Amino acid sequence: MATAARVDLDGNTIRPMTICMIGAGGFIGSHLCEKVLAETPHTVLAVDTINLAAICTPADYNTRPLDTIYSNFIDALPVVKYCSENGKRLIHFSTCEVYGKTIGSFLPKDSPLLKDPAYFLLTEDASPCIFGPIEKQRWSYACAKQLIERLIYAEGAENGLEFTIVRPFNWIGPRMDFIPGIDGPSEGVPRVLACFSNNLLRGEPLKLVDGGHSQRTFVYIKDAIEAVMLMIENPARANGHIFNVGNPHNEVTVRQLAEMMTQVYSKVSEEASLEVPTIDVSSKEFYGEGYDDSDKRIPDMTIINKQLGWNPKTSLWDLLESTLTYQHRTYAQAVKQATSKPVAS
Repeated sequence: MATAARVDLDGNTIRPMTICMIGAGGFIGSHLCEKVLAETPHTVLAVDTINLAAICTPADYNTRPLDTIYSNFIDALPVVKYCSENGKRLIHFSTCEVYGKTIGSFLPKDSPLLKDPAYFLLTEDASPCIFGPIEKQRWSYACAKQLIERLIYAEGAENGLEFTIVRPFNWIGPRMDFIPGIDGPSEGVPRVLACFSNNLLRGEPLKLVDGGHSQRTFVYIKDAIEAVMLMIENPARANGHIFNVGNPHNEVTVRQLAEMMTQVYSKVSEEASLEVPTIDVSSKEFYGEGYDDSDKRIPDMTIINKQLGWNPKTSLWDLLESTLTYQHRTYAQAVKQATSKPVAS
């Protein structure tokens, strides 16, 4: 544990604090715990329970919409209520999904406005939240997350709750998701990077949903945790704000991501001749009835840069290399053993 005095962005000494971290055993929580315990004098009360774990996997949004809504809204209510009633500061992790679709996705295909980034850039205090129709239950997650954000904001406005809302844009790194049949259900579908990792580990084709044309940005988990630490230790600058935390420089289509991951995995696995094909599948075939998607997710970083001086550092290639190195070292042997088991006749 660090003992040296720490100062905030305004030069004030940071007093040791006690942080109750719900979801401490998860991807974000485990990395944040490591950072706090290794570099600060703060105390962490680590809490993790399956019952309170939020569902945040696209494959579940339209197949388990009730569980999705309950876990992301109903289960979060007691935490918000407790913080508001007891004068505790709340740092809430939301999602970039609350933005839904971009304004640009509704423009005619030949519109010159498609070249204007203003129609695609997602800004915390200006961009509308545009979701699909109710029958597209894929938006159950985004709606639940937006409603809990609105509740937190209302508690701040009416009851003085001190809060900060974090909107992650595809945080990537070691321990980020499960590998089906190894440390998760064999029938499960993890998020895109872990899904592609699983395919690469098994030498299976990478499936591109609806051609893989959707665009995403990716940020390294260690960069993102630096941003969260600034929020924790600079309440005067972070309270009452919603922050995008992403890396707009690491923007690719899902198809480009698949191609890059194949190249990187070839390097980290030392398989120079690795050739894993991609195949196109429909969203209905891959996710089931009721799936819908957003076209682009490009974060505006103006507010977090102004308030906290934070900018991401890690390139897409470097974060993929770090993540896939971990995936290969952790799972390659287990996957090999699982796929080589004899089939009973």
